[in-house]
Amino acid sequence: MPILNRIKIVLAESLNTGIWITCQLEKSNRTVSYIVQSDFETIVEIAKCLNVRVADLIKESE
Repeated sequence: MPILNRIKIVLAESLNTGIWITCQLEKSNRTVSYIVQSDFETIVEIAKCLNVRVADLIKESE
């Protein structure tokens, strides 16, 4: 499962939206989508905003 899809699941479980995370990070939705796929530092920021572990956002491919 791609990282972006896991983040969407965690957002839904925490009753937040993609718009909410873009506001928390002060970045555009497009930027967040791009960064999530390539920038680990931003993934760490997203985890902090959601109050979850980075591992909760990343799942190894099966």
